[in-house]
Amino acid sequence: MSAGRRPASTPSELARAGDRLSFVYLERCIVHRDANAITAEDAEGTTHIPSATIGTLLLGPGTRITHQAMSLLGETGTGVTWVGEHGVRYYAGGRALSRSAALAEAQAHCWANRRTRLEVARSMYRLRFPDEDVNGLTRRELLGREGRRVKDCYRKNAERTGILWRGRHYTPGDFTSGDPANQAITAASQVMYGISHAVVTALGCSPALGFIHSGHELSFVLDIADLYKTEIGIPVAFDVAASAPDDAGPSTRRALRDRIYRLRLLDRVVDDIKGLLTAGGHNDAATDIDRVTVQSDHDAHLAAGFNQDEGATW
Repeated sequence: MSAGRRPASTPSELARAGDRLSFVYLERCIVHRDANAITAEDAEGTTHIPSATIGTLLLGPGTRITHQAMSLLGETGTGVTWVGEHGVRYYAGGRALSRSAALAEAQAHCWANRRTRLEVARSMYRLRFPDEDVNGLTRRELLGREGRRVKDCYRKNAERTGILWRGRHYTPGDFTSGDPANQAITAASQVMYGISHAVVTALGCSPALGFIHSGHELSFVLDIADLYKTEIGIPVAFDVAASAPDDAGPSTRRALRDRIYRLRLLDRVVDDIKGLLTAGGHNDAATDIDRVTVQSDHDAHLAAGFNQDEGATW
């Protein structure tokens, strides 16, 4: 069997990536296999889930998964990611959603060219601040506008919730050093990083190749998480700081968990990443190709698994 081929599947087992449930979250259960479905067994009974209908399986606290279940998930191209409660922490990832390298290659292509890297960065700012005209702005100008918008977001949410705001202060490694608002903002940031890391990895992208952040293994994760900072993370943080100042961290994580679920944010993150890396023209079929080729001259791609010596022109 060639490297890129999965075992043959029957028509009833197959499902387009676009038709799959993007993410299924499980916690406090045993995940096993029953024929072509995975099962989730807990105190209330056993639930059967057709594996080919899942894009990525998120395994939360208290889950155990069998070798047979992992074998089935691998055969159907389902990603597996170990996360915190309701996906608010990323711990480890099993594999990407698709065997196609299309998104990873698109990311590397955009990142490797200085012009396209800047264009993706501008697109990210357009998503964050749709009322801003960022055409033609330099990176320094983009950073300056971002700084002003984030400060305005802090100020407006402080006024909205009646919190006395003295500025953003965070000491790495010392969560309790900040006031309740700062603690809540830090907790919200951690949640968004966990969500973004899970999605980036599930799509097969590189967490390290960022377009705004740079030089860190999670640069692209930080880029994606910031897309939702002023819209979701900061407002929730101030709401919690105003209503539960003595429990800012845990309360923020729970509040964001619920908000993320209601907004179906995971699906939106998937669409945003695809749109950013493929200039808005993403196609699920183009990122779900189970095929291996070898590269030749002039961007030609030849079929893998064949000896190319006889009669080859490359």
